[in-house]
Amino acid sequence: MGFDPIFASPTFARASSALRRRRFAAALAVGLVASPTLAVMPSFAHGPDSFADLAQNVSDAVVNISASQMVDEKRSQMPNLPQGTPFDDLFEEFFKRRGGAGPNGEQGQGPRQRKSNSLGSGFVIDATGIIITNNHVIADANEVTVIFTDGQKLKAEVIGKDAKVDVAVLRVKPEKPLKAVRFGNSEKTRVGDWVMAVGNPFGLGGTVTAGIISARNRNIDSGPYDNYFQTDAAINKGNSGGPLFNMDGDVIGINTAILSPSGGSIGIGFATPAATALPVIDQLRQFGETRRGWLGVKIQRVDDAIAESLNLGKARGALVANIDDRGPAKSSGLKVGDLIVRFDGKDVKESSDLPKLVASAPVGKEVALTVVRGGKEQELKVKLGRLEDGEKQASNEGGNGKGGDIATKPTVQRALGMQFSVPSDEVRRRFSLKDGVEGVVVTDVDADSPAAEKRIQPGDVIQKVDDANVSKPDEIVAKVKAANDAGKKAVLLLVANAQGDTRFVPMSVK
Repeated sequence: MGFDPIFASPTFARASSALRRRRFAAALAVGLVASPTLAVMPSFAHGPDSFADLAQNVSDAVVNISASQMVDEKRSQMPNLPQGTPFDDLFEEFFKRRGGAGPNGEQGQGPRQRKSNSLGSGFVIDATGIIITNNHVIADANEVTVIFTDGQKLKAEVIGKDAKVDVAVLRVKPEKPLKAVRFGNSEKTRVGDWVMAVGNPFGLGGTVTAGIISARNRNIDSGPYDNYFQTDAAINKGNSGGPLFNMDGDVIGINTAILSPSGGSIGIGFATPAATALPVIDQLRQFGETRRGWLGVKIQRVDDAIAESLNLGKARGALVANIDDRGPAKSSGLKVGDLIVRFDGKDVKESSDLPKLVASAPVGKEVALTVVRGGKEQELKVKLGRLEDGEKQASNEGGNGKGGDIATKPTVQRALGMQFSVPSDEVRRRFSLKDGVEGVVVTDVDADSPAAEKRIQPGDVIQKVDDANVSKPDEIVAKVKAANDAGKKAVLLLVANAQGDTRFVPMSVK
């Protein structure tokens, strides 16, 4: 910047104090004079001078993943054409070759198979041939080929894969050690940090893009353990499974998904943090499968309305909506309606934190749970099971619960814009209630009521009002009246559907 002649003029020294103050203020405004009380920001910010050294150091460890599978072609069906034409033989031969039915109903040789190919990215983490990619890149593949930057192609063995975190571990057998990269500490990554993505978008081969971390802990509803980095580094189709590097050349994320109405990058991409992926990768390498901790509870998000009904102050924790009869939590003393606020010494700030904490804990470990019950904190102990065992149990379960005998003459009452009845045999048949689902049955819901807005519908079963179990309609009416008389704004209902799945619903009593 050129030197401003006004500051070189001897007349400036003789200027009045008022003029000096005005000129000083003007200079301060454009950042020419430092203020003892105001930090002057640089006129512009810039990123690294170049990413060239970083790209050169890591690119050979990034690979192209080619996954192929055999899929059945759709059977062609003979159109309904007039018979007895000179083209009968031609049509019959054509549709037999296509695997469809001929004009007289004759079947061809069955559906033909064709090879379907998909492309993605991956990266080497062990020079002996261990490669990481996304599960969705190789999920249904019959054959996986890894293509390196020097053109070398190696067949890959799938060591293990996990759909929940969308990670897969592959192994190749190279003739010489491969270039490998290492994982970094993604927990130290901050919003605004520079990052570089390397991958194979649209099958173009090694491509480098750069940007910043735009956000942390993004939940995009892709699975139970969503905890993504968001980045504006360009990520496109084919980048899936590729690495996201920090400026030290460490992998702090695995590029997994994009938000794109057009199919191309619009500057919103998502990467699985290393801290989320590494425990899964270690399990897949060691066991060929995941071994996640299992608590055996169904939880619900605590919103402001639920927090108010529980007198929590601010929303926090994970609300227990159901407890698996075969799960570890059943014998721990945990109850439906408990609010889990700490797990194994770690705060549960929101409900989505709990599945991640439980899944990352070792199977068989005894952990401490801090719960809020009746407004007071209690500590419970529970020995974790294995999630995969729980999932197998759930898939083999049948509806074999037993329900008690209920009086056949229902008592009907209304409250909160709903009509209630005891679960008589007739009511159970009418709403197909599963055996063992007990409480007060909702038989009608006013269309313009708060209950309708909260998606309560006929056939749902009210099992609790605040902390009290209910079995008769008049108990609900009494609890609502008592809450209103006490000046409460809302009550918390535990609502089960016909299959017994439960959720908490805050309901205004005003």
